[in-house]
Amino acid sequence: MFDLMGMMGKVKEAQAKIKEAQAKLVHLTAEGESGAGMVKVLVNGERKLITIDLDESLLSPQDKEMLSDLIVAATNKAMEAIDLKIKNEMKAATEGMIPSIPGMDLGNLFG
Repeated sequence: MFDLMGMMGKVKEAQAKIKEAQAKLVHLTAEGESGAGMVKVLVNGERKLITIDLDESLLSPQDKEMLSDLIVAATNKAMEAIDLKIKNEMKAATEGMIPSIPGMDLGNLFG
């Protein structure tokens, strides 16, 4: 017989674990760099930019466009890295709670 109450308990347990894992995401960070390390950015698990570190040699008016491109590239790399960390963190938090269905990737639910 189908145990609806047991199923609801599992759902609530999974929701609690997901909320707990999401609260920890703010402490995750990832760095991205471009221009051979001349531009470095740090993002957190909430996908927010925390810091930008620029090599002083880039701080001239004639390098403005290149600097902008390097910041964008470094930020995109950092966002890709943090997305992977978030996905792994959420997967670990919900391991064994969400059924694994062949051919169905539920990893995109969290990022």
